[in-house]
Amino acid sequence: MSNEPVDPVIRAFLGVDQSASGQRWMSRADQAALNRALAISQIHGIPELVARVLAGRGVGVDDAPAFLDPTIRSLMPDPSTLTDCDKAAERIAAAVNAKDRVAIFGDYDVDGAASSALMLRFLRHFGIEAEIYIPDRIFEGYGPNAAAIDQLIERGANLLITVDCGSTSVEALGAAERRGVDVVVIDHHQMGHEMPVCHALVNPNREDDLSGQGHLCAAGVVFMVLVATLRRLREAGHPYARSLDLLAWLDLVALATVCDVVPLKGLNRAYVTKGLIAARHQNNAGLAALLKVAGIGGPVTPYHFGFLVGPRINAGGRIGDAALGSRLLTLDDPAEAEQIAAKLDELNRERQAMEAIMLAEAEAEALAEYGTGEKAGVIVTAKDGWHPGIVGLLAARLKERFKRPAFAIAFDSMGKGTGSGRSINGFDLGRMVRAAVDNGLLLKGGGHAMAAGLTVERGNLGRLRGFFDEQATAQVSALAANQTLKIDGAIGASGATLALVDQLESAGPYGSGHPQPIFAVPLHRLRDVRPVGTTHIKVTLEGMDGSRLDGIAFRAAETDLGHFLMNSRGNQIHVAGTLSADHWQGNRRVQFRILDAAKAP
Repeated sequence: MSNEPVDPVIRAFLGVDQSASGQRWMSRADQAALNRALAISQIHGIPELVARVLAGRGVGVDDAPAFLDPTIRSLMPDPSTLTDCDKAAERIAAAVNAKDRVAIFGDYDVDGAASSALMLRFLRHFGIEAEIYIPDRIFEGYGPNAAAIDQLIERGANLLITVDCGSTSVEALGAAERRGVDVVVIDHHQMGHEMPVCHALVNPNREDDLSGQGHLCAAGVVFMVLVATLRRLREAGHPYARSLDLLAWLDLVALATVCDVVPLKGLNRAYVTKGLIAARHQNNAGLAALLKVAGIGGPVTPYHFGFLVGPRINAGGRIGDAALGSRLLTLDDPAEAEQIAAKLDELNRERQAMEAIMLAEAEAEALAEYGTGEKAGVIVTAKDGWHPGIVGLLAARLKERFKRPAFAIAFDSMGKGTGSGRSINGFDLGRMVRAAVDNGLLLKGGGHAMAAGLTVERGNLGRLRGFFDEQATAQVSALAANQTLKIDGAIGASGATLALVDQLESAGPYGSGHPQPIFAVPLHRLRDVRPVGTTHIKVTLEGMDGSRLDGIAFRAAETDLGHFLMNSRGNQIHVAGTLSADHWQGNRRVQFRILDAAKAP
């Protein structure tokens, strides 16, 4: 979905100016892209539909073959191009040679867990004693804190490595400096002008970094630092350096890249493509246990990482022990891995149950406060006793339902609210939150364009709502009025085959920055439509030639799309969605995920 301004002169795809969910359907490829697609297909022998997908995403004629075969060798620059990477590699290599005791301080999400596991596995290969410290989300918050750093030093750490955090931890890292302990920061988050005092700070988003790798997640940056470190150890003739194959750990990098929703461009494409191959070998006992407990039977895909594996790891950080995920990904013992995976699965089910209750409360409040939300700038819901680890998920669901930026805030018994927000395309949520901080409405807050966090006192909630509406209403209303769904092409039920799915997969992996192709299925009769579970809707579409296609609209039951489908049985309609392969009980079949629908003339 896009909120880009729409040129009314450009004809809507299939003439759909307003779909069931209020979107205008537009062709992703303009005439120039269509011409480029034809050239890609003719010159390189690439199937026409795949060529159209590539061209619609800006891939040039000469770039197409390399784009379809992303490799680490061709897409990873020399790690030395990262500012401070050589300093970090030299310090870590020195720790290996001196057998220093190392403490790894990570974040409590998937990227933090994978980054921590990568670093620990590397050090463990060389016989280095290391421990991972993951802060408690509720009691310690994000990033290093002085108390934890002092605790790690007291336990003997003489090198501290922070991963997926630390770039803005000026005060906390000062505790390590005062104790004479070196700190290496490996991160990817946006940072301000003030930098913490540390031995090395490797972050492609620091202002003086010219590597062009700011799209990497933390695990992707860690991998580059480890490449540089291994190079130094091999040059020095370390006896264990030659036997280490870093590529075998790309499954962890791919997992973090997908779950952190960073753009799948450049090196990230190679990380995910090669990492999925590594994951299918199931050499990581922890990851294999998670795949098993999630019931993944077919080859691992980005969908499995993002929607089945990632939430289970995150469940530990949200409502349980934040260190479970990183510990699991460091294990080699299948029995122990299965125990922790089962615990994370249990926590994920608890999280789902808590989320369902909290979401019902949040939606009820939003409906009472904002009605359909059409006149709202920002949806803000709040309640005493909500779990602060789940408010981000609530905000995402509210954004999906109301198509507006949304916040959910959990208030504690002291009247302090911890909130999380999610935005729509085109509206910078982080900037608005920082403005609220500057206006004295928040105790603290920050984030980026699509997501933000905040801390607010109960007495300021009303003023905060008013400020958000004042800041956002005009722009958000304009964006909402210009919602578009970009369509890659049209197919019939008979054309939705596994062969087509395989062709499309060759242009993957798909995700942030490289969206999965969306196809319209025009003028098909809705033969059957029925609810599945509590929130999904399953349909059967029939083409004019009698061919049929089964589809499913996830979480659509109480949406405009769901109501349209339930009321259109027997009618000819246009439907738009994505194609994938579903593996069920040993069988492989096409799955059509419905994203939108519209009346047919």
